[in-house]
Amino acid sequence: MREQYRSTPLLESDVAATPMDQFARWFKATAEYGLPEPNAMVVSTADPRGRPSSRTVLLKQYDDRGFVFYTNYTSRKGVEITANPYVSVLFPWHRIARQVIVTGTAARVGRDETAAYFRTRPHGSQLGAWASEQSAAIASREELLERYALLAARYPEGEQVPVPPQWGGFRVTPGTVEFWQGHENRLHDRLRYVREGEAWRVERLCP
Repeated sequence: MREQYRSTPLLESDVAATPMDQFARWFKATAEYGLPEPNAMVVSTADPRGRPSSRTVLLKQYDDRGFVFYTNYTSRKGVEITANPYVSVLFPWHRIARQVIVTGTAARVGRDETAAYFRTRPHGSQLGAWASEQSAAIASREELLERYALLAARYPEGEQVPVPPQWGGFRVTPGTVEFWQGHENRLHDRLRYVREGEAWRVERLCP
């Protein structure tokens, strides 16, 4: 299977001064295009022995400090990030022949920031954060549903659900951010921002 990508060239003279500003441009365009869940991103981590693992999560915030997602800190990714903070993040916007690839380090956000976000989640998602011991083995789906039902009885709709102590956000601070634009004949554009102190340098990579 093969696709011939046809798109406008991505030139150094056209991109923003910082990767976060450029990401904001592309993210806005992707959302306006109507791509389902444009905030879906693949986060790759590695354990202390270098064995990798990947999963799709949802981007919940981005700004000049980096990219934020939320998870259970006792999950596989949470444990691996705690032991080895170096991560890779991929936004796979295939339908518009674009990718954004981030490498950097992840660190927990503050509890106040976690609590503020937790309050915006639907009631059911708040209960789900308590019901699921993410990445842990479980005997059956029924057991998970039983846990959820007990929590729903304890915290009915309209009642405040406390923030789970083992649940919270990670912020990925980028060291490099690559913007990939597909073109015909595999002559893709790859512009990578590289952090140099407080500044950014842009380099072009061969496809």
